[in-house]
Amino acid sequence: MNEVPAPVSSARSARPQAVLFICGQNVVRSVMAEAIAKHLYGKSVYIKSAGVAPGDPDPFVASVMDELGLDVKRHRPHSVEDLEEYEGLGFDLAISLSPDAHHKALELTRTNALDVEYWPTADPTLEGGNREQRMAAYRAVRDELEMRIRARFRQK
Repeated sequence: MNEVPAPVSSARSARPQAVLFICGQNVVRSVMAEAIAKHLYGKSVYIKSAGVAPGDPDPFVASVMDELGLDVKRHRPHSVEDLEEYEGLGFDLAISLSPDAHHKALELTRTNALDVEYWPTADPTLEGGNREQRMAAYRAVRDELEMRIRARFRQK
């Protein structure tokens, strides 16, 4: 009787050496993800972020990241094309955080050997209300990203 071997995940996807987080404008979700991942795994994994298109820095992001002791005030939003032009796209894994970013990440697989994971993540900029309600929305996204990053990249 022939047994079918269990699928083996590639070493690249199981333990990536270079990770790109992509969102719509590289101002909220991907910035948070990059800062958290660099803080946790920056010595063992190369980590960057980019957007489908560059946007303007979001002060709420700086505030909620400061609460963790992570400074993102010097981050300058850039697009995937900017990153490709200045650094190249030598990533093992692209993690897309929004539908438009996922579409962009899948486009990148046509010309780059990289795996893509889609982590649908809420957009806290859509939250209305007072400052504290808006901050709560940003904190929720930050905390979700931290949980997912820890689960995805923990040492086996």
